[in-house]
Amino acid sequence: MKTKHTQPLRHLAIPALLALAFAGGVQAQTTGAGTSATGGQSAPAAQPGTGTRNSPAGKDDQVARGDRKFIEEAANSGMFEVQVSQLAAAKATDAQVKSFASMLVDHHTAANNELVKIANARKVELPAAPKRGLRQDIEKLGKKSGAEFDRDFVRDVGIKAHEKDIKLFEKASKDVKDPELKAFVDKTLPQLREHLAAAQKLPQAGKDKKG
Repeated sequence: MKTKHTQPLRHLAIPALLALAFAGGVQAQTTGAGTSATGGQSAPAAQPGTGTRNSPAGKDDQVARGDRKFIEEAANSGMFEVQVSQLAAAKATDAQVKSFASMLVDHHTAANNELVKIANARKVELPAAPKRGLRQDIEKLGKKSGAEFDRDFVRDVGIKAHEKDIKLFEKASKDVKDPELKAFVDKTLPQLREHLAAAQKLPQAGKDKKG
């Protein structure tokens, strides 16, 4: 049964609670949980535990394999970035970092919700939480505090994660077959570049060599 959540979870500060909130007890399904396209929300219309790999052959025919792979990868990174940015918006000590994190929550949530609509229309089922490695990254960051937290968030999420996103979306802009999906890619890519540029301007971007 498809359900749609419209309110992003913006006030979660503890990584462990973040993981729980995204699937109504998704921690019980942490093994092989996979990704979700709803950054900051339980995946609307997703079927947790099912995933795209178990879709009948008839469903696979609706989406090119490359398009499906991109949807899954973009969903995973999008949900991770909203979760970790929610954490930073609550925990960062520097006002500029807090503001940057809040912007990421807003922008990525909106983009992820768009991606969910595209996925739903094409019967691409999305799990309800980021893959385990990314959840562990959030937990590791959550154990840090003060200037170290701010610096690592800017470096790892603001810069590294967005550099990875940009490469993913640049490739997708050339390769995806679905017109609506390509329009989403071309609309989102400039925003990702803006996020990277904003992160690179923060003072913390140049402090990663310090203890």
